[in-house]
Amino acid sequence: MGLIATSQTNLSSEAHPAAAYILIWVAILWLTMVEGGQASLVGLAPVNAELYRDSHPIAYKCTSITNKGDNLDRYLLGRQFMVVIVVFCVNMSGGPLGDAELWGFPSWLSGIFLQSGLAMILFTCNVGQLNTQVNASLCMLDYINNYFAYFTLWVAMAIEFSGLLHSSYLVQMLVAALAGKKIESNEEPRNMMQNLFFYARCILSLAILIGCFAVTLEALFAGKTTMWEGVPSYVAVIVFFILMSVVGMLEGMQIAFFAVAKLPASERGNSVWAVKTCNLLFRGEGNNLPGFMIGRQLCVVSCMFFVARVTSVSIPDGESNIFDVSDGLQRLFDTGLLGALITTICGSISWQLAASAFPLAFLSNPITYVLLRLCLLLESSGLCAAAWLIAAVHKKISGFQRDEVYIGTAEERAKGDMRDNTKHVPVGPGHMTKLPGFVDNAPKSLQRLLKKDPEVQSYINSIYDQVESQQRTPIPTEEPIVEETQEEVDAEAKAAEASTNFCGIGY
Repeated sequence: MGLIATSQTNLSSEAHPAAAYILIWVAILWLTMVEGGQASLVGLAPVNAELYRDSHPIAYKCTSITNKGDNLDRYLLGRQFMVVIVVFCVNMSGGPLGDAELWGFPSWLSGIFLQSGLAMILFTCNVGQLNTQVNASLCMLDYINNYFAYFTLWVAMAIEFSGLLHSSYLVQMLVAALAGKKIESNEEPRNMMQNLFFYARCILSLAILIGCFAVTLEALFAGKTTMWEGVPSYVAVIVFFILMSVVGMLEGMQIAFFAVAKLPASERGNSVWAVKTCNLLFRGEGNNLPGFMIGRQLCVVSCMFFVARVTSVSIPDGESNIFDVSDGLQRLFDTGLLGALITTICGSISWQLAASAFPLAFLSNPITYVLLRLCLLLESSGLCAAAWLIAAVHKKISGFQRDEVYIGTAEERAKGDMRDNTKHVPVGPGHMTKLPGFVDNAPKSLQRLLKKDPEVQSYINSIYDQVESQQRTPIPTEEPIVEETQEEVDAEAKAAEASTNFCGIGY
């Protein structure tokens, strides 16, 4: 805030500081709903909406939309773009200038905390993301029972409908084909006109994506971005692709980790790196999985801010526009929208879709282990500990209550003939939902039976509810069922429970 007041950020140096203040706070407040809304909508997908129809009418409106057909997938797709756009807006309004100084800080402290963007990154993570995810993962109904959440949902749906991100569906089809699996859908097959409209948007989105890459690479090679002065053009291009790959790996890792969270150790891959990664992730009290999610959030936001800096177009005085376009089109390039679109499709969604189909391949990658270590180190540093305090204050002021107060536990709902139904939760190849997938690991014959007979699916769900709501107890058998120690079993159970509680973090 001090840098904006002294006109030492990107926007405040070119416009009135009031404009930068308005933009950064609108962006941060909207980010809180974008992050908290997805945690709530995904978490409430299996819950019978009639339980909260009267107590939370606006939340009921929201879930009535996302639980219809494949709308949850559509919402998640549009919402991913909103996250990137918001981060780019925060960078535009609060990104420090290269020589920023404040309050007489020593030059070394200004360099680390201000000029590097660390202050802006911590502000975004603690205020805009992590605190809201903490509350929304436990108080889903209260969090989205307002028209701000309802409006945000429709904005995400409108972004998906526009077709800007439809090239992601081409990636989805490719991933599913490579995995040899069919993409599950809750809707009837599209008719000819619907297919025509769908694929037209896919082609348009692909053409726009190619154009975004062309403009961004031309700007990078010509030195017409907000990249730090003195960095050679070829280095800027290399940094751009490295950062995109790191973001992609982190996005894919969370999908892969949730996919194997409740698998026995013997089914998590046998490569050296897969074993090392899983041993680190699920060891001890099972706290490393949520710890990874927190550290990962900090790492992803950091990378996105750097990507925003690398890809935002800025034409020096006296220089020609990119590809000699008109000034109006050049102003569109200058907004950073192009970099946001590239990051969303190529640095986020595509990697998530790939990980949903090939989770073990991600586990077997040594880079996964290195990034897991880095994320755990960032979490242990305490840089994001303020999020817990902010969440507690926010919860107290807003009067949030846990969902169990209104709709009971999963076990209580099952006893009251209001058992959860997981058909609204899209998981498996081609889907980005970050919840553990169990049916994908079942025998093919059982999968066919689940689709054919709804009673079998209800029975499997009831067993899952019992396992989730009760602590594990040793089963008296003459021979052990699996070759795992009780300590390993307990750690896996706690990690799985943590994965459910933190399912919203990092979308």
